[in-house]
Amino acid sequence: MTIREIQSKKKHKKKISAVTAYDYYTAYYASCAHIDILLVGDSLGMVVLGYSSTLPVTVEDMVHHSRAVERGANGPLLVVDMPFMSYQTSPADAVKNAGRLIKDGSMQAVKLEGAKGIGRKIKAILNAGIPVMGHLGVLPQSVHKDSGYRAKGKSSHEAGKLMDDARYLEDLGVFAIVLECVAERVSKKITETIRIPSIGIGSGKWCDGQILVSHDLLGISNSKRPRFVKQFAKVGDTMLNSFKKYRSEVLRGKYPTRKHSY
Repeated sequence: MTIREIQSKKKHKKKISAVTAYDYYTAYYASCAHIDILLVGDSLGMVVLGYSSTLPVTVEDMVHHSRAVERGANGPLLVVDMPFMSYQTSPADAVKNAGRLIKDGSMQAVKLEGAKGIGRKIKAILNAGIPVMGHLGVLPQSVHKDSGYRAKGKSSHEAGKLMDDARYLEDLGVFAIVLECVAERVSKKITETIRIPSIGIGSGKWCDGQILVSHDLLGISNSKRPRFVKQFAKVGDTMLNSFKKYRSEVLRGKYPTRKHSY
């Protein structure tokens, strides 16, 4: 899957499927399912590393997990989040860190949160030949500034700003925009207005595509499930029951049997 093919899907009114991936096997099975985009999200800080937010995640963390995903992936477009403070400081830092994620992490594009405040950084990355995906709405890296996570676009002022920011990112040259927890009527308007794909997460059905955190859709996460998440499996329950059964058989001497021994 290439950026041109992703953008062509919008033109031909074909929906885009995307999920997060942080390891070899998630990438492998998502590829087998013909998922269009794999995002190595900085959400790995919460669902893999156990942090309370995405803020502690480092470039080294992202490179490490990106390499694992690239080894398991076969087909999807590979995008990686630029973690907190890897691009906010200067255009030079943004280009250096984006380049490392592409070169050392074997990714094909990077994703940044925000619009006009980071416009110079996005432009510098694009000028270096690195594709950029935008991200508007709820910005997890701004969790303290925004006093938590809440849906965006409910007021006319917020709706107008989101529309302006989407146009701004499109004019800069990003190839797609993630809309996170944006009011459905606003995400619909943005999707109809911009020429590049919108990828929704908690932003309704009118977006050109959808993305979910793999741990959420698989039912692995034990944290409170956001309203927009649909669990397509209960893998966490399967894991727990399997560990319980294994422990029980070990304690009762039922495992290993002769069949499992050399």
